[in-house]
Amino acid sequence: MVKFKHILAFMQILWEQEEIAHQAAHIIHAILKARSLRITEIAAQMRGGLAANYKAIQRFLAKVDPREILWRLYQTQAPFVIGDVTEIPRPQARRTPYVGFLKDGKTRGFWLLMLATSFRGRALPFAFLTYSSSTIAQESSSRNLYHYTAIESIKELVGDTPLVFDREFSYLDFLKYLSASGLRFVIRLHLRSNPPEFVDRYGEKVALNIMPGEKRVIPNVLYKGEVKVHLVGVWRQGFKEPLWLMTNVDPRRALEIYRARMKIEESFRDLKSLLGLDRVMNKKQVYMEKMVALLLIAYAVGMLMGEVVRDALYGGTAQGQRKWRCYSGLFILLKQKPRLDPLCLRQLVSSALESFAALVHPPPVRTLV
Repeated sequence: MVKFKHILAFMQILWEQEEIAHQAAHIIHAILKARSLRITEIAAQMRGGLAANYKAIQRFLAKVDPREILWRLYQTQAPFVIGDVTEIPRPQARRTPYVGFLKDGKTRGFWLLMLATSFRGRALPFAFLTYSSSTIAQESSSRNLYHYTAIESIKELVGDTPLVFDREFSYLDFLKYLSASGLRFVIRLHLRSNPPEFVDRYGEKVALNIMPGEKRVIPNVLYKGEVKVHLVGVWRQGFKEPLWLMTNVDPRRALEIYRARMKIEESFRDLKSLLGLDRVMNKKQVYMEKMVALLLIAYAVGMLMGEVVRDALYGGTAQGQRKWRCYSGLFILLKQKPRLDPLCLRQLVSSALESFAALVHPPPVRTLV
């Protein structure tokens, strides 16, 4: 269903040079067909010989940096920006310098910190960086510095747009950095292993007590006595524990934002299960990141095309609506592979292209370093 000419039209929006747009289209098209980040598997889906295609991909990576182009997918009117980390296991990569050990201390792999905006209930990536226990050791660095680097690269771009993070980012130094930078944030609290401490303006400890079915707002408290935040908690029926957020925006708005943010986990699942994000095999980190950028571009194109197809197939009836809620557009596009009338398909692709052109951020572009 996904044809090369369709992918080329998307790439011509991203790349102004026709030759590069064609080369990128061949690779992106092959990624969607292979559903993998292994260069050999991608090359096998391209026209021509495997060896020639493999070399063509390598030449493309040597002269083009897709990470720069990915920045163009930032939505300037986005109500919030999502930041989250996922683990990429590489159990066999014993001699790959950028691969370290994941949180369990046993599995080899690295972390990918992705920055995205929300699009129809999914996360639309526009930047990322990667790090591991190995790169941290090599650079005499820390996880925190990677987090700061990510935010430093986007803070002028996002302006007053709230940044939304999960529990991994609920540590004091990160909050101090965000506050000093004048950024707005919504961060989920980590309540289990290391419960956070808050005090009110009188220096009294704030207890995060809440009952099932209850919502509670606690304004103007100090996180560990240093950073001023608002707290909002909710314990929804059927959940084992409450959700608590700290923020410097309106607490009720923060709760709405965080609920919308939770879809990024579904995007990570789609990236791994449908596109093979965790099958990356490059030896050098720079080429690994370029391949990841290409995959994220492929994901964005597939998601936009899949969403218009999902609406066309399942948007009209009550029975269709149930299926509409069950399947992502990318799943429908890559797994169900529906057969559509050529005229209908052409109209749907045109609609997806209009959406894509409207959200693409104009150059100049940057890369996370």
